[in-house]
Amino acid sequence: SLFRLKDLEVPKLGDSDVHVKMLAAPINPADINMIQGTYPLLSPLPAVGGNEGVGEVLEVGRRVTALKPGDWVIPADAGLGTWRTRGVFPEEMLLKVPSDIPVLCAATLSVNPCTAFRVLADFESLVPGDSVIQNAANSSVGQAVIQIARASGIKTINVVRDRPDLQKLVERLMALGADHVVTEEMLRKPEMKDIFKSTPRPRLALNCVGGKSTTEMLRHLQPKGTMVTYGGMAKQPVMVPVSAFIFRDVRLRGFWMTQWRKDHAQDQGSVAGMMDALCQLIRRGQLTAPACTEVPLQNYRAALEASMKPFVSSKQILLL
Repeated sequence: SLFRLKDLEVPKLGDSDVHVKMLAAPINPADINMIQGTYPLLSPLPAVGGNEGVGEVLEVGRRVTALKPGDWVIPADAGLGTWRTRGVFPEEMLLKVPSDIPVLCAATLSVNPCTAFRVLADFESLVPGDSVIQNAANSSVGQAVIQIARASGIKTINVVRDRPDLQKLVERLMALGADHVVTEEMLRKPEMKDIFKSTPRPRLALNCVGGKSTTEMLRHLQPKGTMVTYGGMAKQPVMVPVSAFIFRDVRLRGFWMTQWRKDHAQDQGSVAGMMDALCQLIRRGQLTAPACTEVPLQNYRAALEASMKPFVSSKQILLL
């Protein structure tokens, strides 16, 4: 089909290049969408898949100052092509990360935790005691939102699809620091009132599903609250009752990590600040890698298939 494992020559190291030995790279939904051609980023073909991962620097060109052999690096941007054992990349396409954090944390750092960090920080100024509601709470972004919010004293109301092993999932999310876990169906039930006895109504809703899930979440948002859409897993539009706009003045916004990186390409301070904050959380054990299944590169077909199955809460990580 679309994928082949191929042996390629490693290109010559230019003066501003870095030779990287990849260590681990996850399979994310956006990687699959890019390959299917349904994502706004298209690589000229033939291309190497994968937008995220961690590698170790083997050697650097003579003009490279910020990196040295032994450093760990992650992509500075989407489209790097991380599903490979080695690569030679221009220095500006890489970000240094500390090598004292777990390899799976580093491999899954550049997309989902960054997305979680930004959506929590950039739309509402939340303070300890505030709450957030999110759907697809068991996704990798969802798991990161739970942990980052918990570390900042923000409560989370987490919406998941009903499933056969629901209780196990609820326990896993509670162990990460979730305050409440509810199913899509429960959003319509009177029991939601019990949650709001102990937890304030959310000022922020995070949506990566679309369709009915979104409409149900919106009901619980505070007046003047914001809903941020960063994905559309149901492949259905976001439907908003007119009354929510008129009588509650809710705000609807969108977020795309790739665009944020473009907008902040000249602002290395905000990128470094975010990466430092996330690495601190990881070191303190307050932010862990999402539930992962490690797969050797040879078995990439099985990993791709597993990553497209419904209800799989475990992220496939290629070990390179």
